[in-house]
Amino acid sequence: MKHKHWILLDTETTGLAAPIFVVELAAQRMRSWTLEGESFRKLLNQNADIPAEASRLHGYTREILERDGEPAVQVYREFAEYAGNLPLVSFNLEYDLDEVLKPEWRRLRVAAIGEHGFCALRLAQRLLDPVPAGNCKLQTLRQYYRLPERGAHTALGDVQTVADLFAQVLRPIAEHRGLDTWEKVAAYAREEWYPSRIAFGKHKGRLFQEARKDSELRGWLDWLAGSSNTRSAKMGCWYLRQLEIKAEPQDDGTLFAALVIYVNPELAQLRQLVAGERARLAELETDYTKEKSQVDATRGILFRRLREHYQERDRLRLVVDFRKKYLDSLVSGGDEEAKQVEENFKEAKAQTDKHYEETAASVAGKKELTAEEEAELKQLWKKLVKLYHPDRFANEPDKLETYGKLTSAINRAKEAGDIKTLREIAEDPHGFILRQGWASLDFSDEVELAQLRRLHETLQLEIIAVLESLNQLRESPDYELCQIIEQKPGVLDELAAERKKLLENESARLETQASQLAQEIKDLSGAGSSRIN
Repeated sequence: MKHKHWILLDTETTGLAAPIFVVELAAQRMRSWTLEGESFRKLLNQNADIPAEASRLHGYTREILERDGEPAVQVYREFAEYAGNLPLVSFNLEYDLDEVLKPEWRRLRVAAIGEHGFCALRLAQRLLDPVPAGNCKLQTLRQYYRLPERGAHTALGDVQTVADLFAQVLRPIAEHRGLDTWEKVAAYAREEWYPSRIAFGKHKGRLFQEARKDSELRGWLDWLAGSSNTRSAKMGCWYLRQLEIKAEPQDDGTLFAALVIYVNPELAQLRQLVAGERARLAELETDYTKEKSQVDATRGILFRRLREHYQERDRLRLVVDFRKKYLDSLVSGGDEEAKQVEENFKEAKAQTDKHYEETAASVAGKKELTAEEEAELKQLWKKLVKLYHPDRFANEPDKLETYGKLTSAINRAKEAGDIKTLREIAEDPHGFILRQGWASLDFSDEVELAQLRRLHETLQLEIIAVLESLNQLRESPDYELCQIIEQKPGVLDELAAERKKLLENESARLETQASQLAQEIKDLSGAGSSRIN
């Protein structure tokens, strides 16, 4: 990679459905693995509507782009001057270049810019395989490797995060594997490759290399290779070819930005690694539980204030929908079919009412955690993560069943923000298990090396899972609302009043539509209206 110049880029768009319009373009000129010069970043005004789900993700609206954006042709003219003929790299090159930029350049009659480089996502998947086990989402990797926060889901922020990932995680691993030139890195990223950990089917989660000793897994790979599905067969054949290659010696214990590549580490060293993963998992579980409770409390407040308005709006939606169905049935099938629609309406209305009652019950006790509870959370999770050891009970069905029930109880309490249950389990897991009438479990750390190694791996997978849940939570509209309320507490009252007005207006429109349909039913049937109310 020495002295090689290339462009790292990213886009934010109007969504995944064609036609796709770019709303932000960012790039960074690179030399070898390091940044060179100023970054490039532009907002594009393409006079295109932006779906709400896309806007929530990156924060751009049509109004913002009309105010701050520049004409697309002008932006690409400037980008062409910045990038020249250098190769382009992004964290999903097939999407950014092939599905977004190239079609847009053709639409705008702009000459193609730069050359096809390599996909940074594919490079990361290969270099980090099998950790983090198939989940190489950019923000997950940023949190997992504790890279700086750069502004998630903005093009410039993602470019900077990929640059951090290259510098602190991927470069050391690549150079350790002899990938020291641009050509070698690009070829490595483009080669046919599949994850070591099988991602689907009856052997999901297992390493394909285990097929060297496991005849059942080997048979499954043979079956996959003979599949009539071309893609599946190609994957199976690739796995089988790898099994024929003599296993190479693994790396020698080098630590790359929290990614451990090891062969037979000492028990003490592995215990230290497990302790580190447990501390990290406890920290993430604490953040998730705390932030989820905050979101649930806000959602509960809004639901209680607006329930009658939401319920009336939904009732009217149901009435309009079923009166339309009633009319269709009356015309096509007569009175008997129309009566069945009435029965179906009763069931649907009962189901909707039940849903509201259940929701009301679930949010009744939702409240933000107190300062004391937040302080207690971290200590609780430090104890709870020590219970995490699923592999240990793999050969004891009754104990594995108990472990599954215990894990479910912890997860339910986490989702509900139930500090009392978390405290009960953390302080006395054995007592909690006995009170449920489950088989007892041994949670001591006196285990063999192989089990401890698998524990280390499963802890890493659990960290990834919690990071994913935390990211989904932080990308939700409810979380965004919590952040706004924290900065401006009075906005909750304003929002509730605004939503109430919108719901009342929608209900009024639905009421008018429902009345028109009722009159149409009366005129058509020559009798009274249907019982859809």
